[in-house]
Amino acid sequence: MIIGRKGSGKSAICQQLATPNGHQGASILITPDDAAGEEIRRFELQGVTADTAKALIWRYAFAVHAARHLATHARIAHGRRIPSSVRALRAFLRANGESDDDRLYDRLRRGASGLQSATLSLKAFGVEAALGVNGASEGATASRQLEVLEDGVATAFADLGCASSHPPLLFLVDQLEQVWTVDADSHALVTGLLLAAKHVTGHYGSVVRTALFIRADIYDTLNFGDGDKFHSDEIRIAWTHEGLKDVALARACASLGADLTSDELWGRLFPPSVRGEPTTEYLFKRALPRPRDAIQLLNACRSVADERGGPTITEDDVLTATERFSRWKLQDLAKEYLVNLPFLRSLFPLFENTGYVVMQSALEARFETRRDVLHREFPAYTESLTPQGVIDVLYGASFLGVRRGSDVVYTGGTQAPPLPGEDEFHVHPCFRPALNSLESVELPTFLPGQRRNAVVSQAGLVNYTTGSDVGLSINRDVRLLGEVVGACERLLRQLVRSGLPEVTREEVQLQIGRVVAAAGEARAQLGGRYSPDIQDHVLAASGYFDRLAAQLSTHGFRDRPVTRRLEDEARALIRSLGGAAGGGSGSDSAP
Repeated sequence: MIIGRKGSGKSAICQQLATPNGHQGASILITPDDAAGEEIRRFELQGVTADTAKALIWRYAFAVHAARHLATHARIAHGRRIPSSVRALRAFLRANGESDDDRLYDRLRRGASGLQSATLSLKAFGVEAALGVNGASEGATASRQLEVLEDGVATAFADLGCASSHPPLLFLVDQLEQVWTVDADSHALVTGLLLAAKHVTGHYGSVVRTALFIRADIYDTLNFGDGDKFHSDEIRIAWTHEGLKDVALARACASLGADLTSDELWGRLFPPSVRGEPTTEYLFKRALPRPRDAIQLLNACRSVADERGGPTITEDDVLTATERFSRWKLQDLAKEYLVNLPFLRSLFPLFENTGYVVMQSALEARFETRRDVLHREFPAYTESLTPQGVIDVLYGASFLGVRRGSDVVYTGGTQAPPLPGEDEFHVHPCFRPALNSLESVELPTFLPGQRRNAVVSQAGLVNYTTGSDVGLSINRDVRLLGEVVGACERLLRQLVRSGLPEVTREEVQLQIGRVVAAAGEARAQLGGRYSPDIQDHVLAASGYFDRLAAQLSTHGFRDRPVTRRLEDEARALIRSLGGAAGGGSGSDSAP
């Protein structure tokens, strides 16, 4: 079982295996369409479960395909001496209308009719009497008919000596997503396929192999009793940046019809860096790790350059293409999971125009504002539409990653889902431009001339909302600016042990650094022709600390020491304007 997300390369691997260079033996490609899928979904047998019934119809399809292969293969590869077992297969195919190269749907329709009514002609194998006697159920009768057919196929393989003379016959099953819907019959359709594939490889031995190409979102929803027996058969497709670079280079060489080196591709055709980051790292971090997305993003860069009329791709071209690509991918993500997660698109507004770092408490608060609407629009999914359910869904779709140690990990490979106690999540860089979530949190910008937004009204504090007091001396102005700088220094020290996400901590540090720089500029202007209003400056710093604390609280950092310290320093600056000696700021040990 080759398991991967849409666009990860499953079908490309399948098509390659279907060629002589991909598999040196014979291969049979099975891609069910809507009609075939509907035939399998409708197939039922009294006396057996839905999974078992679907497994039986799949086994019939495999057996008939194998019989048709042997009927031709024996003549081409084994000469004129045809064993009686092969002649029996040819007779079976003629008697049951399976000699023609019909569509899969026609084969399934005939098989379903024969298995359900016990009307398969098995005379070629020496079985003439009806099998559905003595009160046997439909399921038992169908199973017995299949055993006779499968034993006939196995005997023909053995008589021809196929095991020692050439590679095995390979069944390739792809495009199951074309027949998948969220219902029990679709679940049984895929589960039955897995059971049938394991059965035929065991029954026919080394002469038959199967390769099933299954989308991860389908496979991961399967839940059946023997599921644990398939883990050793799973191959998960996981792409690294290095692998995607190899794909990009190969596609570029094919597109240009010329050999390129990696340095030529990423240093001449593409700019060597984007915003100070190596171009490959910049690009592949902003695409989901699968070839289709990587190729689409690179093609978008080329298209932007073509629209501009440039011979090569510039840094601005990459930036423009990244925004365009992000909008495509947000739409594509909703379409990719439309069948299993029809509500996915309705979750995106929870992350629009906000920071890409999302704490669990903040996500819970945002979700509560939309809970009733979501439950009303998607009543069948109320069990999944909970805060934890949303986290699990978005992590599984690679929309959210989880902070784990010093890294942010996204689903794929061997990564475990979010665990209890993991409460910091990041929107994938692929979707951030489309959501306008370009910073870790949307912090207010410090404007020195901006006063407090709210009136301070506490015992012992003075409310200042007017211009500077003309009686203030320059010495007092210097002291007040020193209070602002001191508050910033204490906050910066607090940041080191704040527990904020690293990117958020750096952004808060940057904003506080601007407050320090503005205080330095104001001090340099004291006594000059355009001496600043220091009272306004202190009020602006105090108000900014309040707004910064409020914004951090909104993002789920309400209980962090640095948030409370911001509030404390804002109040301390107000007290300093009231003339309190020493400025009134707290110590580093304050909460």
